[in-house]
Amino acid sequence: MKKSDKPLLVVVAGPTASGKTSLCIQLAHHFSTEIISADSRQIYKELCIGVARPAPEQLREIRHHFVGTVSIHDYYNASMFETETLHLLSGLFETYPLVLMTGGSGLYIDAVCKGIDDLPTVKEEIRKELLEEYRKKGKEFLLEELRNVDPAYFSRADIHNPKRMLKALEIFRQTGKPYSSFLTGSAKPRPFRILKIALDVARDELYRRINERADTMMLQGLEEEARDLYPYRHLNALNTVGYKELFSYFEGLYDKDEAIRLIKRNTRRYARRQLTWFRNDEEYHWLSPSEPQKIIQFIEKQMLI
Repeated sequence: MKKSDKPLLVVVAGPTASGKTSLCIQLAHHFSTEIISADSRQIYKELCIGVARPAPEQLREIRHHFVGTVSIHDYYNASMFETETLHLLSGLFETYPLVLMTGGSGLYIDAVCKGIDDLPTVKEEIRKELLEEYRKKGKEFLLEELRNVDPAYFSRADIHNPKRMLKALEIFRQTGKPYSSFLTGSAKPRPFRILKIALDVARDELYRRINERADTMMLQGLEEEARDLYPYRHLNALNTVGYKELFSYFEGLYDKDEAIRLIKRNTRRYARRQLTWFRNDEEYHWLSPSEPQKIIQFIEKQMLI
């Protein structure tokens, strides 16, 4: 069987505000296909403006999957996304020889492309207990405990991401074994080909887009959306840039102008972490979103290989 006989999953990744949504709609039209969202926040139905969900007309124009399908009150993770996406792809590939997947959540993309190691199920009481400790003692507590029980994972963990640290500690408390001992690092075979594209935007231009989008979100009603969500601020889904800064503003920790400044700053920092993640994966081809025809030609060449 030639490689081209297998269906192709085209991943379009990139940092926030790099233009993934509009580009993928162009690509979906050209290749007559559908889009899978690999965004760990756009999947929540209650989050809209603050996660830059595609506009209603864009969602009507091209079918998107995993946008607004899970409640913030429900537990969801990358492993569940892997299982559901693989099942979805098995059906989509019966109709389409090429399917698009796009997002900025590197862990979700890797879950589909490489697979996630099989981890033991954590009891709900352990998860709740750890979350309560984190609320009372803060991030330093997570850092210290993870450093003590799993120095191997601590040395490479994203210490700015409490969710990852909580996950590692949940596994340790459930099993008594370090989280790192369950990570094999080997990719699982997939019955389809994968082409990874990352959007290459100059740093100054990316930061300009981020700042401009934050201002646009405020004009669109982000403050009102955040006020509606404020009663649920303790949920993990709302530990998200754009919401948590406004929550602190509502609590009187600073004024609105400072909240907007922090949203812009923290989004830029998030974009840098996304870029680091994607640049560490040598399978990505870096292409400019301002040249969609070149991207189309590149994909078409890969389809013939």
